[in-house]
Amino acid sequence: MTAPTTHEAPWQFASAWGAKGYISDLGGPVHWIDFGGPADATPMVFVHGLGGSHLNWALIGKALAEGRRAVAIDLHGFGLTPGRRTTSTVQANAKLLDRFLREVIGTPVILVGNSMGGLISIMQAAAHPETVTGLVLVDPALPMPKRLPDPGVAATFVVYAVPGLGEVSMRAMQRRLSPEELVHRIINLCFADPGRANPQMIEIGANLVRERQQIARKEESFLGAARSLMKLLMGRAKIESLMDSVDVPVLLIHGEDDRLVPIASAQRVADARPWWETSFLPGIGHTPQLEDPEQTIGILRNWLASVPALATS
Repeated sequence: MTAPTTHEAPWQFASAWGAKGYISDLGGPVHWIDFGGPADATPMVFVHGLGGSHLNWALIGKALAEGRRAVAIDLHGFGLTPGRRTTSTVQANAKLLDRFLREVIGTPVILVGNSMGGLISIMQAAAHPETVTGLVLVDPALPMPKRLPDPGVAATFVVYAVPGLGEVSMRAMQRRLSPEELVHRIINLCFADPGRANPQMIEIGANLVRERQQIARKEESFLGAARSLMKLLMGRAKIESLMDSVDVPVLLIHGEDDRLVPIASAQRVADARPWWETSFLPGIGHTPQLEDPEQTIGILRNWLASVPALATS
């Protein structure tokens, strides 16, 4: 397979954390960052969630690259990878991830996925097991438990689900709020304790928001992804089947105070799969890798060292 054309990216938002940005032509420009690391161990690929980007992994990437190469991709419609409503769905981004693994990385990897990226990573491991040697799910998107969801979260996703209303609502919010306010809005939703947010990450995250303001109709990409995700999560049996077909070591990390994917959903999944390694984090929300990066790094390192096929020498 011919390697795609790749060149250095004009943006280096993650350089503060030791990563370098690139763009590869995978039927269009795809942005990703490389934290470096030795090439003689199974590489690690990070996959962000809905509304996320490569920056979601900046606080843990370099530490994990001490034992292996570590990279993070921007999915279609997110971060610095352009997208459209049709190319930003979960299914389309699953195809993008598969192509990225085969053509850019070129060897089986340890996939680390958060939220929507966790579901996409499950889909990859189930459909293309030859590309994945280990799977880390960080608060993955899962079917909801049979109880009332968080009212604020439920209201937000109801708006997203309605064609026209979702687009108008997002455009109005982008006009009304500054880049810093948009970043804080996400932190308030995803963190159990917003006071834990890294100040430098807030600043650089706001700069990324400013860069993305130049993208026309970006809300359509987001909503294409959100609507496809909500539809997929209604198919509990299909997702359960996908998880059961994963035949590699799995680590499930989940914040107990996650408002977006309740801990009850993760507990249900873990109870049905006792062969998975699980780590539930009290007082942590939807993005442990940002809210408590040191704890997340420690959990990942301990798990990698405990799995002979994944451990580095």
